[in-house]
Amino acid sequence: MRSTIITAAIIGLCAIIASALIGNAYKYRSKTMETIVVTGLAEKDFDSDLIVWNGSYSRKSFDLKEAYSTLKADENDIRSYLLKKGITPANMVFSSVMINKEFSQQTNANGQYMSQEFTGYNLTQSVTIESGEVEKVDKISREVAELIQSGIEFNSSAPMFYNTKLNQLKMELLGKASADARARAETIAQNAGSSLGELKKATMGVFQITGKNSNEAYSYGGAFNTSNKYKTGSITIKMEFKAN
Repeated sequence: MRSTIITAAIIGLCAIIASALIGNAYKYRSKTMETIVVTGLAEKDFDSDLIVWNGSYSRKSFDLKEAYSTLKADENDIRSYLLKKGITPANMVFSSVMINKEFSQQTNANGQYMSQEFTGYNLTQSVTIESGEVEKVDKISREVAELIQSGIEFNSSAPMFYNTKLNQLKMELLGKASADARARAETIAQNAGSSLGELKKATMGVFQITGKNSNEAYSYGGAFNTSNKYKTGSITIKMEFKAN
């Protein structure tokens, strides 16, 4: 009799424990279903409206005054060339002259240093073109070899392309990414037989600028392409909604 009572008590206790476990499991499952987390994406192609182009030139001579005089003559020729091409004075900036005294090292038959010999003054100057006439300046940067034909050692760098309205673009993309995230969340809620509740949390992702139609990789810190004239801006946003 006593054994029967003990057995019944144990069975009852097990039933209570099992019910509690099932209840907690259901509560946990219901809790996890209360939140829907999605990531929205928005992209837009745009053109650059600002170009920055740099070029440098140099002259070398044993006589400092001669090197400087020749370099300033090159500056005048380059300025005249750019003006004829349609670049306004306000869009071109010439740097100060950099002077470098150069030497060559003398070694013995064993390659040991013996002395150094002065080989002349090397003077360098650069010019920067910054303009909103992107197509014009881009074309000039490809034609600048004409200066080399005139005897000027002009080293042209690749132009860099920018857009001056990135803040507006960023806000536009952020709005589209938010709408995309909400649409995704609504689809998930409907398919789960629920409805979308209030927004609990939103985290903006990295704003990326890559070359249009390029396979340029995205960066964790945000890519910022300056080599392509035509670009694609993109942004992501992670949103967490309450499910009703």
